[in-house]
Amino acid sequence: MRKHYDVIIVGGGVIGSSIAYFLRRHTPYNVLVLERNKIGSEASSAAAGMLGAQAEIHEAGPLYEMARQSRQLFPELSYELKEISGVDMEWVDKGLFKTAKDSCEAERLQDLAAFHRANGQPAEWMDVDELCKKEPNASAELAGALFLPKDGQVNAPKLTQAYAQAAVKLGADFMEYTEAVGFEFAQLGTGVQTSAGTFYGEKLVLASGVWTGRLAAQTGLHMPVFPVKGECLSLNFMEPVITSSIISKDCYLVPKQGGRLVIGATMRTGTYDRKVTAEAVGQLLEGAIKVVPGIRNGEWEKAWSGFRPQTPDGLPYMGKHPNHSNIYFAAGHFRNGILLSPITGQWITELVCGRKEEQSLNEFAPERFVLEQMKG
Repeated sequence: MRKHYDVIIVGGGVIGSSIAYFLRRHTPYNVLVLERNKIGSEASSAAAGMLGAQAEIHEAGPLYEMARQSRQLFPELSYELKEISGVDMEWVDKGLFKTAKDSCEAERLQDLAAFHRANGQPAEWMDVDELCKKEPNASAELAGALFLPKDGQVNAPKLTQAYAQAAVKLGADFMEYTEAVGFEFAQLGTGVQTSAGTFYGEKLVLASGVWTGRLAAQTGLHMPVFPVKGECLSLNFMEPVITSSIISKDCYLVPKQGGRLVIGATMRTGTYDRKVTAEAVGQLLEGAIKVVPGIRNGEWEKAWSGFRPQTPDGLPYMGKHPNHSNIYFAAGHFRNGILLSPITGQWITELVCGRKEEQSLNEFAPERFVLEQMKG
């Protein structure tokens, strides 16, 4: 196997696989992806796959703009990836509901609807009767819901596989169970030391989710990333119980093909403990039954957990290393890795190729907390 590449990507989740795909799709660079486990086996496979550009982000700013741009890419991307890889990401464009359990929540969601409309995005408040016409199995005890017609969903594991398989079809190399343990700075390029030997890249992209901060430290950069554990479960039904994704204050419900329903997710900060607790399952089911009472008749499928990569200010890291101009970062996407994967792949590809100005990503600068410490 070759040892020298134009670009080496450390991390084979949805972000790393997206970058590999866009690099091979739009550049002549030869690309290697190094993954410590199986491709897409961490947060990417644990995600429910919601594309909640409006549901998840409630204030104007760089993340809101990035999310809206990324969401717009999915219709064409869905077709493109299926054509190349043969994998259907199961993109669904049926909108998303955010439900209110009382008048206080209803007022807050109506304010959110006004915010989105003021920013040129569709958002419709529905009383409980209107909600139940759209979703007959929703609880009549709810106080209404905010409908966001542009927020869709995908099958998260299949999206990651589609990126990866398309990248391979286009010529990228992937190595699974190959953990990056250190770096070597040499004339040949930056060496990535792994359990399978050292691989050299003219350019290096670190996209390893919650582990990216540790790797950054080995390059001399303080770039904090911490895990936020999420626990989820799934149920099976003979017929779909809902048609659109639903988010309440306590949980979310995401319908998948074949009558499958994903329910999530807890948020536990700072732990790498993978176990799913009975308490978490109980809380999720209790919250979901309040929104859609009929799910109590669902057949149990499974439960799982994953680690969302979070940053201190909630913004992802994207950009160049301040001291090594051939090292780039793409990490810390928290709950929005699936949604932001296409725009991240595009932007990092453009940055690596010199088609995008580094200043355009200043809000996401990898060194921003170093600069903050210096100011302090």
